Amino acid sequence: MVPSVSPSKKGSVSIAADLLAWYDAHRRRLPWRALPGQKPDPYAVWLSEIMLQQTTVTAVKPYYERFLSLWPNVKALAAAPVEEVMKAWAGLGYYSRARNLHACAIAVAERHAGIFPDSEEALRALPGIGPYTAAAIAAIAFGHRAVVVDGNVERVVTRLFTIDTPMPSAKPLIRAKADTITPDARAGDFAQAMMDLGATICTPKTPACVLCPLAGHCIARAEGTQPRFPVKAPKAERPHRTGAIFYVRRADGKVLVCRPPKGLLGGMLEFPGSEWRVGFTQDEALTHAPIETTWRRKIGSADHVFTHFSLALTVYTGEVPRQTAAPEGAQWMDEGELASEALPSVMHKVMQHALGV
Repeated sequence: MVPSVSPSKKGSVSIAADLLAWYDAHRRRLPWRALPGQKPDPYAVWLSEIMLQQTTVTAVKPYYERFLSLWPNVKALAAAPVEEVMKAWAGLGYYSRARNLHACAIAVAERHAGIFPDSEEALRALPGIGPYTAAAIAAIAFGHRAVVVDGNVERVVTRLFTIDTPMPSAKPLIRAKADTITPDARAGDFAQAMMDLGATICTPKTPACVLCPLAGHCIARAEGTQPRFPVKAPKAERPHRTGAIFYVRRADGKVLVCRPPKGLLGGMLEFPGSEWRVGFTQDEALTHAPIETTWRRKIGSADHVFTHFSLALTVYTGEVPRQTAAPEGAQWMDEGELASEALPSVMHKVMQHALGV
């Protein structure tokens, strides 16, 4: 039987020391992470932190490497056309991150001469950088003491201290507890160690407690209640939205596309269509058609699941003469180019459904 423990009695210094010793031996090698003895690159830290928001390390790696090859520093990214940035981001999801990424690069280039500020306050003033990202950059890139709490850290802390408050209401308490164990020295390594611990040892369903450097500090392990934490509030039912979308081909092989500046996919290439909403009916679908032609409704729908809602798009296809002009806000693009275009995932599904792939 594991004896009862309390992190507060064992001491925050011991927790940090045990974790950092484990990190020195077992740290993950990640393309954006500085090697021991190397000085972290604030641009690499910022870029990776934005990409990693609600996205896995595996998914981010190729995008990070592509961005770095295209735009090796913040000034290069700031000078890039936003359309090219959005194109390189396509498929990674949460497209507001890409718009904010570009806006932040411009702000750093213009306001700070291309050098990231090192304080949390100044970092939070930049587009797309919230409290977590500001803390992560301040700690990892600049070595300042900052309390960095992502999903992995939340899981570790709720188990260490058996925090029974359901998420997300527990977030302020989790941050306060994380603050008590964050060391003054090596705060960046500590933050990355907590992330690594949650990602590789203190996992959601089957934590490898026998390998955990904090096992002796963990109340949940002592009580055998690890799977309970973090406590989650009952999930609200995900709403289901529907809409209509139009895949129209011109006689010269071009397809009508648009790039709305706002909205969930704002700045990304997409096919014209209706709004997506609960209760949308196909009786009104053709009132949203971008152009006059004979529309054919495809059987079934192009389905996609976003974080906060599921979506079913009814796809309409049509053909128009070669000389047909694009309506305002849209353009014609070679269908062959579309196959290699970095479309959002939902638009890839629309195209495949329209073509019967």
